[in-house]
Amino acid sequence: MATIETRQNADGTTGYRAKVRLKGFPTESATFERKTDAKEWAKQTETSMRQGRHFKTAEAKKHTVGELLDRYLHEIEKKNPKRCVDVKSLLEWWKGEIGVYLLSDVSRSLIIDQRDKLLNTKGRHVERRSNSTVNRYMTALGNVFTVAMNEWEWLEENPMRKISKLPEPRGRVRFLDDEERERLLETCKASTSPYLHTLVVLALSTGARQGELLNLRWSHVDWQRRVITLHDTKNKERRLLPLAHYALQLMEEHNKVRNIASDLVFPSPSNPMRPWNSRPSWLSALQKANIENFRFHDLRHSCASYLAMNGASLAEIAEVLGHKTLAMVRRYAHLSEAHTAKVVQSMNERIFG
Repeated sequence: MATIETRQNADGTTGYRAKVRLKGFPTESATFERKTDAKEWAKQTETSMRQGRHFKTAEAKKHTVGELLDRYLHEIEKKNPKRCVDVKSLLEWWKGEIGVYLLSDVSRSLIIDQRDKLLNTKGRHVERRSNSTVNRYMTALGNVFTVAMNEWEWLEENPMRKISKLPEPRGRVRFLDDEERERLLETCKASTSPYLHTLVVLALSTGARQGELLNLRWSHVDWQRRVITLHDTKNKERRLLPLAHYALQLMEEHNKVRNIASDLVFPSPSNPMRPWNSRPSWLSALQKANIENFRFHDLRHSCASYLAMNGASLAEIAEVLGHKTLAMVRRYAHLSEAHTAKVVQSMNERIFG
């Protein structure tokens, strides 16, 4: 129920206090110079309270973006430390730009202005941030707003809901041709590092990510089944890596001379409790093998490309790489055209004779 009280101000003017009392809710009040404004506010507030929107709006006026980001990072650090590391620098940028704004004042136009500013500023080692990088910043902030809306009820709606992602180029497909692969493996075998050759062969053989391999433990290797179990993956699901042929042989040899002070397959020589830093040895091998425009992650692309060219379906490639959907592996579709044609031909022969 809403009531309007007439009040005499100290300067002799008349004011109006609107009060809204609704069973099950605390009393809400506000003061206005005009009675019509007081009535309109009371009407809207009572309606919002009945529909459950009022307190989200009230919370949005109490908290800043900075407070929201601090709470989110604090909670996610306890629940998912790895995720916290991934998004902290992205969210710190947003905090520096719009942290002082009340959540109630955050609009789509404000977000878009900041997005365009981000797009046209220098990033780490680049003169201009790419669309893909900016989209990651946007996604990180959007996830925070979603939590604030669904779990904390600090917002009535996500201000980024109708903001489209920037267009991104097609996924990179850089893989080693036969000659490059031979040069790289020979160089890795001749490296002063005892780990590099085995690490690179494992990456090419299994399609595992660099971080997954460097954090690999001997307790994750099942010699009887000839598989490696990855427990800490990007999509938070366990994944099995088959050990076969040359990769299995190298792992068996490596196991014979392993560092018994650590369970890590590739421990740091200076601190066996920490993973080995492969970057210096890797970059040196690339340079000596004269291989350009190639990253360690491209070994994963190489594995997927070899699978496609040897007849694996996109679903099979997705399973090996650990992708939940086929979207990420469609970049290899053109490499499996021969396999696709064979499947279609087989189907036609079966149904038409």
